Amino acid sequence: MDWPDETAAQYAENDFGESVGLGEQPALVVIDLINAFTDPESRLGSAVGGVLDRTERLLAVFRDHDLPRYFTSIAFEESCGDAGMFVQKVPALRDLELGTDRVAVDEQVAPVGDERVILKKYASAFFGTDLQAELTTHRVDTLVIAGVTTSGCVRATAVDSLQHGYRTIVPADAVGDRAEGPHRANLFDIDAKYGDVVETDDVVRFVDAEFGGESP
Repeated sequence: MDWPDETAAQYAENDFGESVGLGEQPALVVIDLINAFTDPESRLGSAVGGVLDRTERLLAVFRDHDLPRYFTSIAFEESCGDAGMFVQKVPALRDLELGTDRVAVDEQVAPVGDERVILKKYASAFFGTDLQAELTTHRVDTLVIAGVTTSGCVRATAVDSLQHGYRTIVPADAVGDRAEGPHRANLFDIDAKYGDVVETDDVVRFVDAEFGGESP
């Protein structure tokens, strides 16, 4: 992405923002593209049609090459006793009740076959889940992160991905937020400190070149 010249120059001069690239075994993690977040009429949602389209394309290439892919959903018991202070900070999270359609993955990018939906309670896909064990089992060295929101669960997952030792890749056009300001600011920060911010086309080209074949 194009960052403000003055800011980009300041970071570059101080050795921020080097590229980590993709490794030998990438996995795709689709963050919280559940109905509550993809429905613009929901108080948790926004218009993320483009994110759904790009994520659908990423899923296609990862499926074509039989590379690991995972989904996350965030959901709570009716009492929200499992939501801790999160629900006090964001009362709208009470809409994410376990077992309801609100917390199901949007049908445009719904899991197929044995693709797993990892249930989480907080922002990061790593916190309190078995994602790390899954990635280790499949010898993953690179995490490609798509979904919502850029400033929340995508960012938290990107930070934890780095901290768990993975090359971290965030396609800017496959993540989204409720407002452009937080979206762009967090993409800049991820690119400066935690992973590579690229485009969906870049990921598709790399995967096809590395694993053979052509994808849509």
